[in-house]
Amino acid sequence: MKRILTLFAILLTTTLFAQDPYLQKDYDTVEGRADAITETYNSELALSSKQELLFKQKVEEFLPRYDAIRENYSGTDKLDRLLSLGEEESGEMRDILTQPQFRMYVQMKEKIQPLGKVETKN
Repeated sequence: MKRILTLFAILLTTTLFAQDPYLQKDYDTVEGRADAITETYNSELALSSKQELLFKQKVEEFLPRYDAIRENYSGTDKLDRLLSLGEEESGEMRDILTQPQFRMYVQMKEKIQPLGKVETKN
């Protein structure tokens, strides 16, 4: 009986270590981030499977462009470029979403994909 319990304990601890949640979430890649963003929007927008695929592809297209602006610019120039890119992205999402979905998308976008802040000196 003691051997069975020991074997069970070894198997249980091995299984626990094999399922590290931090290794399973791959948010460092563009695709992983796009998946997470799409899931967040999809919970409210109720996208069809075709819309979800197109939405995710569009997010994957724009994420590297957002990253490049965040790395290469600062201050109001950075925010102006991010705002312009955000408007371009929203315009392209209009072709994917229905009118009610698009209105909700615009409301959600500020919370899910904030542009950033500019530090000002007083």
